[in-house]
Amino acid sequence: MDRIKIQNLEVFGHHGVFSEETKLGQKFLVNATMYTNTRAAGYSDDLEKSINYGEVCHFITGYMQNHTFKLIEAVAEHMAQAMLMEYPLLQKLDLEIRKPWAPIGLPLENVSVEISRGWHTVYLSAGSNLGERQQFLRAAVRLLQECSEIRNLKVSKLMETAPYGYTEQPAFLNGAIELETLFTPQELLIVIHKIEAELGRERVIHWGPRTIDLDIVFYDDEIVAESELIIPHIDMQNRLFVLEPLYMLCPGKVHPVLHKTVAQLRQELISKTQNKWSNE
Repeated sequence: MDRIKIQNLEVFGHHGVFSEETKLGQKFLVNATMYTNTRAAGYSDDLEKSINYGEVCHFITGYMQNHTFKLIEAVAEHMAQAMLMEYPLLQKLDLEIRKPWAPIGLPLENVSVEISRGWHTVYLSAGSNLGERQQFLRAAVRLLQECSEIRNLKVSKLMETAPYGYTEQPAFLNGAIELETLFTPQELLIVIHKIEAELGRERVIHWGPRTIDLDIVFYDDEIVAESELIIPHIDMQNRLFVLEPLYMLCPGKVHPVLHKTVAQLRQELISKTQNKWSNE
């Protein structure tokens, strides 16, 4: 991805742990590397197709002057999020906040914090088999859309499927959701659990009936193996109700562990199921 760089932007701000720092203020230096696609702007010579670095410099200056934080870690975190939400063409950001002559009682040129933040592409599996199933699924999408850290939602068509695992329950409506988010995988898990709780999800029977079920299937190409979170979804390759809606959104998405596309996994599962039926 192409990069636009801002180096050593001088900003006067009031950030620090000590009261003198927040009252008197001091100079900070900001370095920003902005990841975007500059090809359209390069061919057209049209500033509207790129990120206006002049506007960004004024945005950074205004943000640091109008906010006060104790830690430069907090300055970097909050400002990075503000920038990513302000500029739609900004996909990723490397941001460094440098604090010259930090008051530690020793000769020091500067202290700095450098972070990388950006938008991540996520695919969710969504299902419901209690009550007004379609309304619950629509409500889940609406609640996701209301999160400022989530954008560009796309939703597959819904399909009705037989229950998986625990079969003594009503049929499901299933779909898939594509979105971009600033949340980490762990933060996104907390968000979707809150949405499930708000929509009446109760975790009583494993694989049991539910008003809404949201699972993270893919998060970029990341592999996460934690007690509460496994990405890619550990059993997606065996679930046609996951693969079929995903196929509508991202047939060419490659599973980072199995190294097969969603289209390949779907076709393999269909063939496996057909062979099973023919042998019975």
